[in-house]
Parts: sequence; structure tokens; C-alpha cells
Amino acid sequence: MPARKPIELYYWPTPNGWKVSIMLEECALPYILKAVNIGAGEQFAESFLKIAPNNRMPAIVDLDGPDGQPISIFESGAILQYLGRKMGKFYPSSERDRVEVDQWLFWQMGGLGPMAGQANHFLRYAKGESDYATRRYVDEVNRLFGVMEKRLGDRDFLAGDYSIADMACWGWVLPHKRMEQEIEDFPHLKLWLDRVGDRPAVKRGFAVGEELRQTPPADSAEAKRARKILFGQRAR
Repeated sequence: MPARKPIELYYWPTPNGWKVSIMLEECALPYILKAVNIGAGEQFAESFLKIAPNNRMPAIVDLDGPDGQPISIFESGAILQYLGRKMGKFYPSSERDRVEVDQWLFWQMGGLGPMAGQANHFLRYAKGESDYATRRYVDEVNRLFGVMEKRLGDRDFLAGDYSIADMACWGWVLPHKRMEQEIEDFPHLKLWLDRVGDRPAVKRGFAVGEELRQTPPADSAEAKRARKILFGQRAR
């Protein structure tokens, strides 16, 4: 069997990026890291937009795609599903079990990720701009953590066996302190956070691009430029 061609991973170390680096590590797939510095605006490069038209990372290019032809994929949830089908791992083949995973994957994509992202935005980047918005998003993250807490009360993972649903959610629970959540208030969620985080592949996936995580001081010119790029986007 010929060696697999490395997958190109367009990535920045964020909760959405970690989902894919973790899955690649879990599947022992070879990949080449293509850093996309979102604070410097590299997500707007024409070459990247051909792969990810929503100018968001992560994205992948699989040179060994369907029928042996290359394929590019954007949206982290779609990437996880694709890799799960490709490798036959962490994404069940039976319809009933796959629906169970899909429910929690889409729950993360439509709820946990966006709400946690907004909570982090108003707590860190727009502090004091709107007490209502801050409380709204912090409280919603708290509610969503409660949903996970109840779900994990009688099981180790969100959808039966460890799956892409756990990979998708883990990175959004990890920075709980930044979202003013007390993880001790959610004992089952805390056990799950540690259980997933203790997996060797999760540790490796989380460490990808660690050197890129250095952030400049909030009041520096570099940080202000990055915020303008990240939060001042309009249709082009």
C-alpha cells in the first residue's frame, strides 16, 4: 500500500483549529502545518480564499481525496466528519450511532462555540462596552455547560464512545476561566475535560502551533491592529 500523502492543515491555535489537529493526531494521519495568522489578516489571501471562502480557518487539502483526487474542505465540523468517514474512526458507521454523534457535533457548532466565542469577546476584547451582552453570553455558556453536565452524568463521553463530538467540544470547555465559569460547579464535565485531555493524541493535537500562541500586550499597537482585522470585517 503506497504511503499516504500528507494532508495540508491550514491552522491557527484556537478551539476550532484544535479540533482538526486533534483528529489528525488521533487518526495518525501525516499532515503539513500551514499557519494562517488570523491576527495579521492572512485569512484574506486569495490563495486561502480558494480553499476557505468564508475566510476562516481551519481548512484542509487532502491530496488523497475521493477517487484519489485532491479535495479541499473548510468548516471544522465538515472536516471532522470527512476524516471520520475516510478513516473509519471516531465517527460510527451505523445510522443510529452516527446521528447521536452528529447531534452533539452540530450542538457545538451552532451553540457552544459561538456563545463561548462571544463571551470571550465581551469579557476580553470589549470589556465594559455592554454589561447586558457580557452577562447574556456568560450566562448562556453557563447554561450550555449545564447541558453537558447533565449529559455526562451517566456516561464517559457525549455520544457513547469517544468521538469527533468530544473533540469538537473539548477546546471550547478548556478555557472556562476566561469565560467566567467555575468548572468545579460541573463535576461530571470536569471529569470529562480531564478524561479527554489525558489522551496522548489530544495532548499532541493541542500542542500543535504552541509557539504561535504568544499574544502581544492588549494595549500594544500590534494587538490593536489585530483586533481591527478580526473584529472590523465587512463584506468585500
